[in-house]
Amino acid sequence: MVRCMKRLIPAVAAMLLAACMPMLEGREDLVVFAASSLTDAFGALAEAYEAQNPGVRVVPNYAGSSQLAVQLINNAPADVFASANPAQMQYVAEAGLLAGDPVVFATNRLVVLVPADNPAGIETFADLAEPGVLVVLAVPGVPIREYTDQAAAQLGTDFTAGLRANIVSEEDNVRQVAARIALGEADAGVVYATDVTPDISDSVRAIPITADITALYPIAALQGASPRAEDFIAFVLSDAGQVILADFSFSPPP
Repeated sequence: MVRCMKRLIPAVAAMLLAACMPMLEGREDLVVFAASSLTDAFGALAEAYEAQNPGVRVVPNYAGSSQLAVQLINNAPADVFASANPAQMQYVAEAGLLAGDPVVFATNRLVVLVPADNPAGIETFADLAEPGVLVVLAVPGVPIREYTDQAAAQLGTDFTAGLRANIVSEEDNVRQVAARIALGEADAGVVYATDVTPDISDSVRAIPITADITALYPIAALQGASPRAEDFIAFVLSDAGQVILADFSFSPPP
């Protein structure tokens, strides 16, 4: 037993040393919590930022903004928070977790997403309240759901009641809504225009929602964050960062 332990100790030490090598080499991880609708765009932003800063690795955590806010309030370590609406950012701010004022870095639009063959014949947002239409939305509290509810309110209480009666599933985030529609599991859902990504574009059709609703995306550094956090935010706001966001169909901040 003692002989085995003597053999294991050097091996374990070597494994621990290998795990620590990135830190020994001076590499710095920058943890970015970002709304699920930012997955593709922030992947490209992270790649570009790392290319400019070889010693930094951007470590993303993508989820619904409400889920991310809860994680942060429950002490999840992170350097940057990018939310799909100001409300979730405000919850984090009220918990005293922001290192500075948030700034809006992008905007987005809402669309009705239907399968490519559009079996229910959906042509407008108003059609989602027609009897028998199978609708998938995000769960209450997620930004896309809050924006959807605001758009529904503009069409009146009868439409809102009809829409809610047609909900067959509520998903944790907007990308899950898009996936359900792409798989033909419902007649329609509400997502952001940027969620019509190349991997599902042949399977879906997007119908613009004409309601006066603009999705605002704020970003902020968190308390105790790496000094790189503000630098990363500056990159997102820079001309180069805005070009990348535009490539993924995000609109500039107001």
